[in-house]
Amino acid sequence: MSTMTTGRRRRTAAPDGVGSSARRPDGVPKVRGTFEYSSDIRREGMLWGATLRSPHPHARIVRLDTAPALEVPGVHAVLAHGDVPGSATYGMKVSDQPVFAADVIRYQGEPVAVVAAEHPEAARRALDRIVVEYEVLRPLTDPEEALGSGRIVRHVKIRHGDVAAARERADVVVAGEYEVGMQDQAFLGPESGLAVPDGEGGVDLHVSSQWLHEDRRQVAASLGLPEHMVRLTMSGVGGAFGGREDLSVHIHACLLALRTGRPVKMVYNREESFFGHVHRHPARIRVEHGATREGRLVYLTARLLLDGGAYTSTSQVVIANACYFAAGAYDVPHADIDGFAVYTNNPPCGAMRGFGAVQSCYAAESNMDKLARELGIDPVKLRLRNAMTPGTVLPTGQEVDGPAPVAELLERLAAMPMPPDPGHHRDPRTWPGGLGNVTRGESLRRGVGYAVGVKAIGYSGGVDDYCTARVTLAIRDGVPHAEVHCAASECGQGVVTVQAQVARTELGVFSVEVRNADTLIGDSGSSSASRQTWMTAGAVQGACDAVRRRVLARAADLLGAEAAGLALEGGVVIREADGETAIPLIELLAGEEFAETYEYRHRPTQRIDPETGQGDAHIAFAFAAHRAVVEVDTELGLVRVVELATTEDVGKAVNPRAVEGQIEGGSAQGLGLALMEELQVVDGKVRNPSFTDYLIPTILDMPPVRIELLELPHPDSPYGLNGVGEPPTLSSTPAIVNALRDATGLELPRVPVRPDRLAGLGEEVSTP
Repeated sequence: MSTMTTGRRRRTAAPDGVGSSARRPDGVPKVRGTFEYSSDIRREGMLWGATLRSPHPHARIVRLDTAPALEVPGVHAVLAHGDVPGSATYGMKVSDQPVFAADVIRYQGEPVAVVAAEHPEAARRALDRIVVEYEVLRPLTDPEEALGSGRIVRHVKIRHGDVAAARERADVVVAGEYEVGMQDQAFLGPESGLAVPDGEGGVDLHVSSQWLHEDRRQVAASLGLPEHMVRLTMSGVGGAFGGREDLSVHIHACLLALRTGRPVKMVYNREESFFGHVHRHPARIRVEHGATREGRLVYLTARLLLDGGAYTSTSQVVIANACYFAAGAYDVPHADIDGFAVYTNNPPCGAMRGFGAVQSCYAAESNMDKLARELGIDPVKLRLRNAMTPGTVLPTGQEVDGPAPVAELLERLAAMPMPPDPGHHRDPRTWPGGLGNVTRGESLRRGVGYAVGVKAIGYSGGVDDYCTARVTLAIRDGVPHAEVHCAASECGQGVVTVQAQVARTELGVFSVEVRNADTLIGDSGSSSASRQTWMTAGAVQGACDAVRRRVLARAADLLGAEAAGLALEGGVVIREADGETAIPLIELLAGEEFAETYEYRHRPTQRIDPETGQGDAHIAFAFAAHRAVVEVDTELGLVRVVELATTEDVGKAVNPRAVEGQIEGGSAQGLGLALMEELQVVDGKVRNPSFTDYLIPTILDMPPVRIELLELPHPDSPYGLNGVGEPPTLSSTPAIVNALRDATGLELPRVPVRPDRLAGLGEEVSTP
């Protein structure tokens, strides 16, 4: 607490408000291992649920017999497709995913039945007793074949300017075809939840989620219950990154709880988790840039093909987002963009950090480096020459009306000092291959790569996006105390801390409690699209403002003063003219509380025209840039990322330490996609559903991350803040791969880049 005293005047400012690196209330418990995650919840007399899943990616169910499972001691219920009292299907955008497969299996791991038993081992034994006869069918796994067969989720068309005429004016044309593998969110906390029947036909579900109200809508529909009889409470979330937007244990646990009349807990193991949630869409993208000899972009064409897997999930929106930003963070006067998402018998794909813009950014930034090589222009200079600015018109026809500091981000990045080259006499842990001691650095080549990314913040395309918060101000334990209630999902990004920071800033109190999120308060939308801090801060700020106005009106009545001349600060009402205390809140609020609920909405957006892709679809844009320095052992194909440097415009750093954590985390996932992370799917079957074989970056894989923040206030957001969680995943991957191209001279059209793509080059690789 800081104080300032001048004579009789004493002003006290609330600590840990907006702009400070306030301490996370869940930080210490998580480090100590005492934080309660969803998988830690227990109830007296609870049963354990388990799921039977199809081993085949495509098959017909010829016979299903669950009776033998009921003979296992301790088993209380076995449910299948005929036991769903409400909607037999669910889904965020389209209700097409079966609660249980009824007759046809469309992907490996599709649920067929569930059991509830006294012990998890009894549940597993019961699963083994269920008889399922399958007629195995040929899976459709090639997205091009799916496209040709008309299995299209959505076709997005964007027509901007006159590409045909522009092509005639281009001096240089460069095209490339790029692929992105299937990345998993790889959150450390597997899916879990506890359903508790209320004895009156309803149910309480404690679950880790990204959007409680959307989950409730789908769960209630399948249970055949009105939504008020299904109550969801947020449990500790062990990471999400998009993988918890779709349902997992939700309906199954509730069905079992209602059937047995007892609490039912479900927890996936790691292998089942890989089958139990959606993944990042694999992509095949063709990009063509036309430019003048001086390096001015004239036109762009792009064709994007995303494999959506067996069901819709959010593929409709992911392909749209990929198309919106297929031209990258550049001023492109003419563009033709076609994007397709298709159905296959591969695992379902949906939301993952970056939401389609990751795939298109990789393609666009790879082709920009290719264009720079063709023109003989420095890659940074080429980007600066075409950098988006305020007023730039996007391929969708929307004018950028907020900050667009693409050039400044790149200039600051290029001005950062390069990491020193220590030569080969160094700690072996810093060689490619690390402590494996497989190289002594004899064949190292160093490369440097740049990339910049842009993405919309918040929901786009006419969605009525809002967030609800309730704030109560009262005296608790002898001090002014604020309570905040909001359904915003805390996925690790720090939104609980943000709510407390806003309340301290707006109400001038020290003591703030943030209630656990649940569906007893109005909808807050999803913790996705880098929107939650923006939306929740707006809702809490609005509720606080309403409370403050009531409190100051009461104070004005008591003091015979004008409310306009009063303010809340340091737990007291002060006169703004001289900063003197007018009345302490402990006197003003004695025995009374002031509570207000507020619904925050951002400015409206529009749907894009289905034929031209034109429309003001977005509320705001976020930008990030990366520079990667890599070392490649050209004989063994081993890679070490020496350093990642990044610049990002965050609008206003509400919590600077948390912002840096988001940037480091997003950069780590970008590194994973660049070098190691991919679900290997062969003929529709996942070959590596474990952390032994699905590789994610460890602490030894992560390089130092040099971060420089820009704070250019956004004109439409609370405090001028902007979303920060997704942009780092956009530019980190292409920056690393561009650095690999710089080191090796190889095309490297696909990520992740495996060692076999780099190995054996030897003397064929010239020093850059």
